[in-house]
Amino acid sequence: MIKGIIFDFDGLILDTEVILYETLNEIFVDFGSELPVSKWQENIGSSSGFSPFVYLEGIADVNYQNLEARLDKDLHSRLLKEKALPGVENYLKTAKNLGLKIGLASSSKYEWVSKYLKKLNLFHYFECIKTSNDVEAVKPDPSLYKEAAKCLNLKTDECLVFEDSANGALAAKRAGTKCVIVPNEITKNLDFCTVEYKMESMAEKDLKQVLKIVEQSK
Repeated sequence: MIKGIIFDFDGLILDTEVILYETLNEIFVDFGSELPVSKWQENIGSSSGFSPFVYLEGIADVNYQNLEARLDKDLHSRLLKEKALPGVENYLKTAKNLGLKIGLASSSKYEWVSKYLKKLNLFHYFECIKTSNDVEAVKPDPSLYKEAAKCLNLKTDECLVFEDSANGALAAKRAGTKCVIVPNEITKNLDFCTVEYKMESMAEKDLKQVLKIVEQSK
């Protein structure tokens, strides 16, 4: 029986992955180049060590400090205008009304996640937030989901994870949780491991419907 739900953050709650790629690519275009989507996809939901500006350095002369400052400024400016992705807040409200425990597990830093959750006015829904600050290895390693389940005082098989990335889905399944995939424009063509369900948006079906589907997938 599902007693808790655990959300990823980037690309699932807030459309950071698409916006970050677009912001980075605008910088690449200014240098007469383009950031291949395939290269960016390798890093989604994890930390592969890929540095877009090191990649750009192989193409043009770059000033890291200036580019990092520009990226931070442009990205923050765009994200401040964004709302949570469709269906997210309804899922959180429904989970709370159903008495489900609610957690979050992200390969990003706590400062990043908490800042934008507060901006979206969603921070208060989460009983537990686990980030790269809390583990030695991020997704696809299962540690984040194991730690989140432990924090919620649940067994991993009592948790349903919502993910948008292949690395995140793999981490969830390795941890022993159930998993639903809700991909975004950057992740929709990735090869995902076997999960309980996949949908295009949380606005597609309400949480009660998804819970029923997942429970019946046993």
